[in-house]
Amino acid sequence: MRAQQDGGAEEEKSGRRRWRFPPRGRPLRGRRPSLRVDYPRGGRRGVRRWLPSWRQLLLVAGTGAAALTGWLVWFYVNTAVPEDLNSFATQQNNVYYWADGTEMARIGPTNRQEVPLGQVPEPVQWAVLAAENETFYTDPGISVTGIGRAVVEMVTGGDTQGGSTITQQYVKNIYLNQRQDMSRKLSEIVIAIKLDDRMSKQDILAGYLNTSWFGRGSYGIERAAAAYYGKPVSQLDPSEGAFLAALLKGAGQYDPAVSAANRERAEERWSWILDRMVEVGKLSAAERARYTVFPEPRPQPKSAGLSGQIGYLVDMARTYVESHSDITPAQFDLGGHQIRTTFEKPKVDALAAAVQSGTVGIDPDNREADRLLKVGAASVAPDGRVVALYGGPDYLKQGFNNANTSTVPIGSAFTPVVYAAGLSQGAQRQRGGTRTPVTPTSTYNGDDGVNVMTPEGPYWGRDGKIVKTANDGKRNWGTITLRNAVEQSVNGPLMQLGMDVGLDRVQKTATDLGLLPNSLGELVPALGVGNSTPSALRTADAYAAFAAGGSHTDPYSVLAISRNGVQLPLSLPTAVQALTPAVAGEVDAALKGSVRDGAAKSVAEAGPGLAAKPGTTADRTAGWCVGYNGQLSTAVTVFRADLKDMKLLSLEGLGGAAPDTSDAALPTRIWTTYMKSTGAR
Repeated sequence: MRAQQDGGAEEEKSGRRRWRFPPRGRPLRGRRPSLRVDYPRGGRRGVRRWLPSWRQLLLVAGTGAAALTGWLVWFYVNTAVPEDLNSFATQQNNVYYWADGTEMARIGPTNRQEVPLGQVPEPVQWAVLAAENETFYTDPGISVTGIGRAVVEMVTGGDTQGGSTITQQYVKNIYLNQRQDMSRKLSEIVIAIKLDDRMSKQDILAGYLNTSWFGRGSYGIERAAAAYYGKPVSQLDPSEGAFLAALLKGAGQYDPAVSAANRERAEERWSWILDRMVEVGKLSAAERARYTVFPEPRPQPKSAGLSGQIGYLVDMARTYVESHSDITPAQFDLGGHQIRTTFEKPKVDALAAAVQSGTVGIDPDNREADRLLKVGAASVAPDGRVVALYGGPDYLKQGFNNANTSTVPIGSAFTPVVYAAGLSQGAQRQRGGTRTPVTPTSTYNGDDGVNVMTPEGPYWGRDGKIVKTANDGKRNWGTITLRNAVEQSVNGPLMQLGMDVGLDRVQKTATDLGLLPNSLGELVPALGVGNSTPSALRTADAYAAFAAGGSHTDPYSVLAISRNGVQLPLSLPTAVQALTPAVAGEVDAALKGSVRDGAAKSVAEAGPGLAAKPGTTADRTAGWCVGYNGQLSTAVTVFRADLKDMKLLSLEGLGGAAPDTSDAALPTRIWTTYMKSTGAR
């Protein structure tokens, strides 16, 4: 059967209908032909109906490629080499301010000095090229394979730096920012290609070496040579050049002066760069064999504006900014920042004067027991503001901050933390037994040499002996309440209390109060009497919570930061309730009792309402005094140590004192003088 329909023919054959269109050239009658895409595909069933044909795939791919090519051409044409240089060309000082807004220190200008490429020894140039871009002199300003790797890294969340040539890095230094995203990366590629066509390779390399950040506030290889080796770049040998080239991967991670881990990374990359120079034919194997010892950089020189206590304050403020904002060390070194600190100049001066007054009579030249004496102190407000600091005699003479070290045991000044843990957590004295409440009137055996007990029985030490309590002067106190033990600084009951509470719970209370986990001691009975090593800063901050009803705020040293008048985001700590007000009140009452008629009664002359606790260690390596009034919590520590190895020495006989003189005497004298002079109530 045939039927005519719109010029087409319909046939019925074998029970199936098929459409037959007119021969080519014969016009359709009645309507225009359709351009409908055959998708889903007709004449197919199941999954095959939804699978595109190869012609359709080619069509889609071709259309996409054409669109992408067109967009890339448009992007290339419309991306111009910027006329304005990046902010490195307008570097400024970083200015630090006291809490009252007056200027504290002006650090800078940014350390940068341009040098012609001819003054950079060729081996030093090739140390950089071997490490960063060995094909620099033959590439078109970009590396196709490198860009491919960078795109993959960017998509997968990795580091895009590995895809950049020297030209691209130079573009980023002088025209763009350090942000790593696709738009910035494409701009970098286009500008690099155009710049490579416009400038000579020598000029690009010179520009790169003069604008790159090498750490220690240094922009450019000339100032980097001075910062790390104290000489101009023209005098560097290939080994020193290889180290400076290593810094380009990230100076904050490769400056050996920062940490042992940094030194290990730096030495490994230094050696690798020298090997790469041999591989690319720019250093002979014989000369490489001469460089087997890492070229140790000199210590970082101190700015003349950082003398006295200022350097310690600036260091602490800068560290806070870099860890609590989005500002990188490289961006910070560009300068132009205004940093409003929490430090109060009258209190900083008063603390330094108290240390000077308290150490009159210390004679390291004529008395062995006075050699290598170190004093550290910090004052913290209840809301976490660090208002004063004493880091050492002079930052330019000793950069090590005594107030922020975590190597000195806190001794019996830790016992109020144990007391707080007991009041909060209760005690468990029998295996499987219920926890029982601990109160200020709970009684313990206050005698010296009492066996330390666990729920299973006596605690055996690693030496195979039962651990026993040890009171100052081996004094026996008989049965004593916990409050009285804190007031009179009787160590034995507090050591046993730590065991009864659970040493892990004591540690938890300590961290809740702001002591850093890595400063806490081993879970052994000595934890209860101070085998931990928190800094004076953190200890003062922890005690501040006792005065603030149990509310704790981590210490902070910067109130705000801006650049060229624009406020920058800065994360400030928030208060948390570390202890209940009732528990904090009981600890506060015991510390005030210590001043009223206990171990700290000598500080009472500093004024009314004081709460304090002296601290000593069993091995006599540290002395402490920690306490507060309504507005200020202050910790003072003294110890003797050679800063080269931080091995602690005995304080016995310090200042010519009798052998039985408490090691807390000197820090208590300093604390009292300072708190009296501040007049804070």
